[in-house]
Amino acid sequence: SPGRARHINASRRACLVARFGFIYAQERFDAETLLRTYISDMETVQRIIYTAAVESFYAAKMAYWKFKIHVKEALSLRHSGPESLEDAVLDYIVCHKDEYDVHASVKEVIRSMNINPKISFPPEIDFIVLSTLIQELCCLAFSMQTLIPPLDVAFGIDGELFNESKYYRSPDSDFTAAFVAYHVWPALVEDGVVIVKGEVVTKR
Repeated sequence: SPGRARHINASRRACLVARFGFIYAQERFDAETLLRTYISDMETVQRIIYTAAVESFYAAKMAYWKFKIHVKEALSLRHSGPESLEDAVLDYIVCHKDEYDVHASVKEVIRSMNINPKISFPPEIDFIVLSTLIQELCCLAFSMQTLIPPLDVAFGIDGELFNESKYYRSPDSDFTAAFVAYHVWPALVEDGVVIVKGEVVTKR
């Protein structure tokens, strides 16, 4: 029933949002600690992790889109109702998330990071050391695409005006600065509205 579907969607959404918060609080911190054994500059470490998060969401969204097309083509041959084909596709994906090739997405994220000029691939580290964090983020992002509406991370650019409804400032920020020097963690959005703030460093 529609009521039950809405309840399940709300329950799954709450779990996924909580998972996003846990990754930010714990697994991001673990990744920072790991990277600091290779890289002394904290800004570089935080930029790398932020890039990994954003690229993970992008890769998972692309994988979800391809997977959805494949499922829709397969189900359309035998679908007869009573639910719509679109609902049937979504139900199938929710129940068969294990068919998502997350390892392919992890490779895609690492490839993108290796050519990203903002983090200028440090010779002392291979981004494969972040595979665990990237895999967690890809799985989370893929699941977030099955929500109605889906969740995504906000687009952020260095030098943007600091937005209090979108970000927290890191403790080492200049709290009088009006502009974002760099991003530490992306904000989570639903239909363009921020539901979990990200973290940035502001400097003059």
